[in-house]
Amino acid sequence: MGQSKGKAEERRPSWRCTLLRSVCLVFSLLTVRVVALQAFTITSGSMEPTLMAGDFLFVNKAALGSRIPFTDIRVPGYSEPRRGEILVFDPPHDDTLILVKRLVGMPGDTLEMRDNTLYLNGQAQDEPYVRHTNDEPDFSAAAMLWQQEVLVGGPREDYLPTRDTWGPLVVPDGRYFMLGDHRDESLDSRTWGLLERWRFEGRIIVRYFSYNRDSYRPFPFIREIRWSRIGTRPK
Repeated sequence: MGQSKGKAEERRPSWRCTLLRSVCLVFSLLTVRVVALQAFTITSGSMEPTLMAGDFLFVNKAALGSRIPFTDIRVPGYSEPRRGEILVFDPPHDDTLILVKRLVGMPGDTLEMRDNTLYLNGQAQDEPYVRHTNDEPDFSAAAMLWQQEVLVGGPREDYLPTRDTWGPLVVPDGRYFMLGDHRDESLDSRTWGLLERWRFEGRIIVRYFSYNRDSYRPFPFIREIRWSRIGTRPK
């Protein structure tokens, strides 16, 4: 009996092995979090009805490449942004924010909006995902005057863009134009400008949970679950 117990004790991992395994596990989880997968929560209505406040998403960071936190090192991605897809990114106007919008303008595209209709390279776009509520605009023409830099034909003194009518603009090389699906409630490239390629964080994989976070009922994360949205991929 004493001999068997001794053998069992010999096989027990040392504290050094246990510590090493724990460090490796934490490192692996952090690596996945930094360069491959990230959870993201929708907190506003700027992408309604495609994305709603209370949607919880998994984001594929490896697809477009991601920056290692606290460094300027960027892990390369295996694909490029595509027009029409919903992407997560670092906006240029606030380094503390992470936003999600739809990519509508690629480098070299000519964009224009007339009375809420988006035109791409001269063609009116069919956008069934767009929502309008006809609310009063919450930003002024002054916030959109950056567009003078990329106006077709150059800057104009009489250029007075509005939320619903602006352009035509030419998207420069290496820049991208983002819009929210809820056009009347979204602060996007119309105001804060164009997006550099390195600012993209990833593309959405799946919606893994959803509930009505605006509900006044107690415990809405239990009583107001949107079952039909769980397990779906926003398009």
